[in-house]
Parts: sequence; C-alpha cells; structure tokens
Amino acid sequence: MISTQKRTQLILQVMNVLFWIVFIGLCIKTGALLISFSVSMFINPVAAKDLYMGLNLSALKQYDLYQYFFLAAAFIIITGLKAYIAYLVIKISLTLKINQPFSAEVSAFISKISRVALGTGVMAVFAAAWSKALVQKGIAMPITWNEGEILFFAGIVFIISLIFQRGIEIQTENELTV
Repeated sequence: MISTQKRTQLILQVMNVLFWIVFIGLCIKTGALLISFSVSMFINPVAAKDLYMGLNLSALKQYDLYQYFFLAAAFIIITGLKAYIAYLVIKISLTLKINQPFSAEVSAFISKISRVALGTGVMAVFAAAWSKALVQKGIAMPITWNEGEILFFAGIVFIISLIFQRGIEIQTENELTV
C-alpha cells in the first residue's frame, strides 16, 4: 500500500503532466489560429472559411474586414490567455511543496491566475456581446466564447487565493510560536 504522502506526490506528478498537455494544446491552438488568421488577412482571403478546425468566419470577413480583424484577434488573445493560465498552473505545480503548501510564491501565482482569468472573462463577455449583435444582423458567428465559465473559474480561483493568503498568515503565526 502506498503512503498518503507518496500517493499525493504521485497525483501531483500526474497532474503536472496533464497541465503540460493542456498548455501545449492551447499553445498549438493559439499558434494555429494566429497563423491561419494571418494567412486569411494577407495571403489567401479564402482561408477565413477554415481558420482552425472548421471555424468559418468568412461571412464576418465579407461583412466587415475591421470587425473580422477585431473579433478574430479577440479569439486569439483569449486562447493565448488560457494558455498563459495553464502555464501559471504549471509554475504552481513545480513550486508547490506538500510539506509547506502555503508559500508566498504559490499565493502570488494563484492571485495572478485569478486576475488573468478575470480579464479573460471580461474580454470574453464583450466579445460575446459583440458576436450576439452581429448574429442579430444576420452574420453567422460560430465562436463560442464561454464567458460565464471563465468568470466562474476566475471567482473560484479568487476565493482560493484568499484562502491561500490566510493559510500563509496562519503558517507564519505557527512558525513564530514554535
């Protein structure tokens, strides 16, 4: 039977591998979107029909090039910010020490994830509203922004960051009393 500490360490190692897979996948998605968007803007306008895995923004591009540029850029930025959040989670998994989990460094990463997720969520809310307005004008918008999920995630991470800050205070008090 594996001890609790070894099992926890094994779980953290598996999670670290999963975080890396998510991070690499989001980086690939962001890069593919960026390259295909650039191709659609400067080399082959027909590329807007399949930016990434069937994402067709050709109707938007025909409607208004500026709106196409800004909405596609927003989608690329949001995807890139998700990759950055995954990177920060990797940094947490690499710095987290099970015997002393409440450290200022981990707390700073969690707080940063909360801020980045909130900014990403707010950007997604604006992009979703913009997309909805375009749909009302009859323009097909196949992008799903998931703004509510991103904001929910930001709220959960913010609460966790507050708990970590309190954990650091308690851990510091315990170290001073020993």
